[in-house]
Amino acid sequence: MLTITAEDPGSPDARALVDELSDTLAALTGDPGRSSFDPDDVRHPRARFAVARDAQSRPVGCGALRPLQPGVAELKRMYARPGTRGVGSALLAFLEAEATTLGYHALWLSTRVVNERAVGFYESRGYARIPNFGHYAGRTQSVCLAKVLDASQNRSETNP
Repeated sequence: MLTITAEDPGSPDARALVDELSDTLAALTGDPGRSSFDPDDVRHPRARFAVARDAQSRPVGCGALRPLQPGVAELKRMYARPGTRGVGSALLAFLEAEATTLGYHALWLSTRVVNERAVGFYESRGYARIPNFGHYAGRTQSVCLAKVLDASQNRSETNP
């Protein structure tokens, strides 16, 4: 059984997961990605930081979303510990549902081209490549992806 809850990104479990992700990214891409994530960006009502826990309540993954522009949130710090199955998909589904509930109509993200596993993960879940945005524009090592969210999943819209 997997549980996913919104948590503060400064909690010990959240920090440990983000640090593991940074170490993994540094080994894979040469850049830990720390400079592109500020925990304060996900500490307000229109943002989320989520932690996934296994049946023994051990943290096994994390992910976040933050406002990017009107109607669009950016996915950040998606990570599932090695050896866990289904954690990334469950986290992504949780964050997509949260984004829809918060009124976003799309999610955007950036990852490194060399991170083929991540690119394949997102593309297989309906994300399509878009022109690089924000500080990723002009960076050939980055690839940006986006997905239009299904507003029918928004509880506030289906149950006014």
